[in-house]
Amino acid sequence: MRLDSRVWLGGILVLTVAYASGTLVAVGGMSLTTWLGNWPTAVVSGVAGASLLYAARRRAVRVGEAGPDQEETPGVDPVSALRFLGFAALAWCAGAFVYAVTGLLSVNTALSLSFGDLFALFALPLFVIGFIRFAPLPQGARPVLRHVTDSYVCAAALFSVVWLLLFAPLYQELGEGTGFLALALVYPVADIAVLCLLAPLVFMSPHNTRRAVLLAIGAFVIICGADLIGAVSRLTGVALAGGIEYPVRFLGFALLGSLPWLIRDTAAAAPRRITGRGLYRFAPEIAAAAALSVAAVVLTVAGLRLDDVAPALPLAAGSSVLVLLVRVSGLLEENSTLTRMVLTRERHFHELARNSGDVNLILGYDATVHYVSPGAAEAFGYQQDDILGHPITTVIHPEDMPRVTAAVSTFRRGGSSSVYLRVRVRAGDGTWRHTESTASPYEQPGLPERLLVTTRDISAQVALEDQINHLTFHDGITGLPNRAYLEERTREVLSGRERGQGPPGEIAAIFLDLDGFTAVNDSSGHTFGDYLLAQAARRLRVTVGVGATLARWGGDEFAVLIEEGRQAQQVVDLAERLGRIISAEPFHIADREVLLTASSGVAFAERMTDSGELLRNADMAMVRAKERGGGGRLEIYAAEMHATVVGRLELQTELRQALADGAFLLEYQPVVDLENSQVTAVEALVRWRRGEELEPPETFIGPAEESGLIVPLGEWILREACAKVAFWRASDWDIDLSVNLSVKQILSTGFVETVSGVLAETGLPAEVLTLEVDEEVLLENPGESVERLAELRRLGIRLAIDDFGMGYASLAHLRELRVDAIKIDPSFIRDLGTDGTVTLLTHTIIRLGQDLGMRIIAEGIERPEQLEQLRSMGCGHGQGFLVARPMVAEGVEALLGGSSIPL
Repeated sequence: MRLDSRVWLGGILVLTVAYASGTLVAVGGMSLTTWLGNWPTAVVSGVAGASLLYAARRRAVRVGEAGPDQEETPGVDPVSALRFLGFAALAWCAGAFVYAVTGLLSVNTALSLSFGDLFALFALPLFVIGFIRFAPLPQGARPVLRHVTDSYVCAAALFSVVWLLLFAPLYQELGEGTGFLALALVYPVADIAVLCLLAPLVFMSPHNTRRAVLLAIGAFVIICGADLIGAVSRLTGVALAGGIEYPVRFLGFALLGSLPWLIRDTAAAAPRRITGRGLYRFAPEIAAAAALSVAAVVLTVAGLRLDDVAPALPLAAGSSVLVLLVRVSGLLEENSTLTRMVLTRERHFHELARNSGDVNLILGYDATVHYVSPGAAEAFGYQQDDILGHPITTVIHPEDMPRVTAAVSTFRRGGSSSVYLRVRVRAGDGTWRHTESTASPYEQPGLPERLLVTTRDISAQVALEDQINHLTFHDGITGLPNRAYLEERTREVLSGRERGQGPPGEIAAIFLDLDGFTAVNDSSGHTFGDYLLAQAARRLRVTVGVGATLARWGGDEFAVLIEEGRQAQQVVDLAERLGRIISAEPFHIADREVLLTASSGVAFAERMTDSGELLRNADMAMVRAKERGGGGRLEIYAAEMHATVVGRLELQTELRQALADGAFLLEYQPVVDLENSQVTAVEALVRWRRGEELEPPETFIGPAEESGLIVPLGEWILREACAKVAFWRASDWDIDLSVNLSVKQILSTGFVETVSGVLAETGLPAEVLTLEVDEEVLLENPGESVERLAELRRLGIRLAIDDFGMGYASLAHLRELRVDAIKIDPSFIRDLGTDGTVTLLTHTIIRLGQDLGMRIIAEGIERPEQLEQLRSMGCGHGQGFLVARPMVAEGVEALLGGSSIPL
């Protein structure tokens, strides 16, 4: 429970009076207070230091938990103030302790400065630092210099009075040298200088620290009085009033140590003024003038009474000081008049700011807001206190900060002209508002230079400009960029490449035209056609992705600018995907369904190609595609520079047509049990009947995979082979089937359902089918691939690893993917018997498969010695030209009619 401040002060006074009563009690021929000496002073100053430091620590903890006080006056730091005052009290404690131990302050001790004096003098700057953390010095070099000079005048005048009234008579009476007197005057001179420096700050201190400032200066005045009594005691060698110095010093330190507890949780005092005109601002000048007045009178009177001195000299000196005081009074009046003028202008400024629609701010060079026009903060969704005292940079968009920093740097270098800025400011609701600001230097007497900023919210204007720009460069039906935007963007991208900017790779343009759109538009109306164009734009936007700009070129034409460097094949793949996404599903407009295709053209930018040429080439390629029949056709311009791409594109087109025309056929290669030479299975191999020749799979499987044609082609192979083997099994031929799979087949949508449907459709048992995969399946999206294959195994289908031993980490794959068979790559069989390492590896693979319970199939058996080696190693099955070449279905039927293959 906290005691009332009056009770606290009353207790301190009671202790002091009790201590002072010791001057009346004699102990050993001296008063009790003199006999106790500095021990009570050392104790109370130590307690004061501990009290102040403890209070500083507690306040720092509270500030850390609650956050800094948003209304804290700049320059005021109560925690630091209490800490430095505590250090000063401890320094005084150390000095008093040294005095107590050494006895240097006893009446009979010779006058000199001691180690304890150094502690006491060191306490003065610590006290000054702590005091100005409660009552800051004026801001700015000029106001500080004026304050120091006024304090010096005041101190000199006050010391003159003290010297004439107190120390001059003692000097004459003692008759000692100046050195002796100088040592005695160290404390009074230092105390007077500090007191004159700090006393005016009391009247200029912030209202929320006024009580602490008054208590601190009061304690220091009492300590100064004790030092003055002590100085007289040193000079006379007699303790004044029985050692009254010690109780007085005790009172000063007790009051200083009680400071944090007398002001704790106390409401700030109301503002105080010396006069109605606010002359408290001129407290240093007033103090200096008052001290000069007293000093002038005292010097004049004392001079007239000095012996052997003519009255004219002191009269002249005193009168000149009085005239100087009159002049200072005139300067004060002029200063007051100028201040009133400035305040009048400030009121006019505030009235203009209040009635203006603009936001007016006064900022420091550190961007701190010192003033904001009334109502302006609310216009941006803030309270007045949310802006004042905070850096304005916290609400400025980071991208606009370099311009703000550059403007402030201009003013720091002495720039006096106004600066125009357009920056984005975060409003209270989190949105960014566009503003237009003018900043110019702003000066106020006695304050640092600042900036006057007039700001206008132009968000509506910017929104209108953006809307106009959008309408200028965007299509109103699809919302896509229009032809003008694409042409400008193409110029930027190509010019950037010429400057060496941008990623490596191709820059290209793709043009698409909706086949049959004109007929739809003519038959159903333009509104129907607009809806169809909007739907097509949404499909294309999703497919294009990043690194490209999709635009509506005009009519039913769309264009894509490839900005990020891509490989030529990737550009062609994207063009094909765009065509497929248009024709994949019908467009639903009202109650109708419309199925469209898109013809497309691709053009690649050469080094010297300009934007107009690139777009024109792509448009010409698209026109050529439509001339050649359209229907989703793709043409590439400048084929001589992209022969490989064009060749593969033509091959893919032929493959698509071949699949539609049924130009593919299957051959079957038997798999033989090496022990009894019986045919146990066949592997289905696809062939392409291209004109008069049969193309092997290695010539077209790659392009089929790149174009995605491998998925429908693979489904055809699976259905055709399963139907044929099911027919053979119905003819009492016990034979199994092996079919190769690609990664794209496995990852295609509905692949497992497709396989299950083929088995149900053909009637082939699942355990008869073996699907062969190579180790690439575990390198591209391994998680989904393994899951798909696991689903196939759950259907009863068997899995085999094809070309085992040629991939990466084959043994690790056996653990990840459970398979039923291993097919040894032909490269191992080719060197069997001629290369000892290969022979050993082949034997190891066979043993590994046997240990894991898998079927081992050797591929590429072409020589009898290879067959014998495999039989000796225990390999169960094999295939190759020595066993049987791939053959059409009729050949297999003739082969199955025999009992076995002679091996």
